Amino acid sequence: MNTFSTDRAICVSRLFDGERWHEDSALLLAGERIVNRVPIASLPPELPRETVPDGMLVPGFVDLQVNGGGGVQFNNAPTVDSLLHIATSHRRYGTTAVLPTLLSDAPDVLRAGADAVRTVQAGDNPAAASVLGLHIEGPFFAATRRGTHRGDRLRRCTQADIDWLCSLSDLRCLLTVAPEIMAPGQIRTLCEAGVTVFAGHSDAGYEVVQAARREGLSGFTHLFNAMSPLLAREPGVTGAALESLTDWLGIIADGHHVHPASIRLAQRCAGSGRLFLVSDAMATVGSEQRWFTLYGERIEEREGRLVNAEGALAGSAIGLVDAVRYCHQIVGLALDECLRMASCYPARLLGDASRGHLSAGARADIALLDDALTVSATWLGGVRQDHPRSP
Repeated sequence: MNTFSTDRAICVSRLFDGERWHEDSALLLAGERIVNRVPIASLPPELPRETVPDGMLVPGFVDLQVNGGGGVQFNNAPTVDSLLHIATSHRRYGTTAVLPTLLSDAPDVLRAGADAVRTVQAGDNPAAASVLGLHIEGPFFAATRRGTHRGDRLRRCTQADIDWLCSLSDLRCLLTVAPEIMAPGQIRTLCEAGVTVFAGHSDAGYEVVQAARREGLSGFTHLFNAMSPLLAREPGVTGAALESLTDWLGIIADGHHVHPASIRLAQRCAGSGRLFLVSDAMATVGSEQRWFTLYGERIEEREGRLVNAEGALAGSAIGLVDAVRYCHQIVGLALDECLRMASCYPARLLGDASRGHLSAGARADIALLDDALTVSATWLGGVRQDHPRSP
């Protein structure tokens, strides 16, 4: 065994490396990176080691739709401190990387959020490694499918918007739009500038989605929710998503947004590699607080659901490990596939080869799960943090 540059090992009886399970394995670490995975029995006695007596080590989760956490809503406070607090709050749910998400809002809020991401990524705070870029969800949405996005924040996409969005090429940027709200050529321009464009909050017909796909649209945000449904003579956005052989499909598996049978159907249509889990978490996640405000409106958690005054769903009250547990225990998907849906696939979507797996060259971003699929510890860049049971 070549132990060059290896400075320590993490030993565990069960490990999932992102592809397959291993028994009695050790991860060899050098700084914040994984050097190799080897049998525990092959370790030299002089190598420092950390033994995990119980549970399973899995790749840290990558959540591409995080609106808030720890009592903070990103739209309400698009700042550096908010980003770091939200990212840190999600670690207790096994999430070691997030794409902070801004809902439809005024241009100054969106710009402030992007500036905050840039500042965080240029800084040296250890938690900054958890902030991968920015997900802008709106404001170019159909009013008929706006959900809890405030109607007066929705608008058409102007040339000034396109110019600003194209200027975000230094960030990983995911933009969710309603294709029917975009002018011909706008999606192509954004994609050519490096923006990843998904469809969501859309009432588009099937042909409109196909035209957007030809311009570069490559995925769908919270499949089944806030989009035109699959009907016999009009497949709509949902039908276009399920039919696709190449597009990414994000889904909220919290027991409220999508029926288990619909999740199973989506997984069968997508096959292995394209359906990924998102939390769509709001401010209450990771906090004892059970309400927050959005657009000045009170959003409350009731029986595990976040709802506005009209009783409409307003994001979710879960972290990503909750979605993994739900998909395995309730939906019935294999545990290894559920773990990939929360780590490997979203990392692959972003083109991030350093996350979503526990093999040579990966960041040592790791979650420790017990048999009940709750998180007891995470490692971010090889640094361990123990977690109490999630509130």
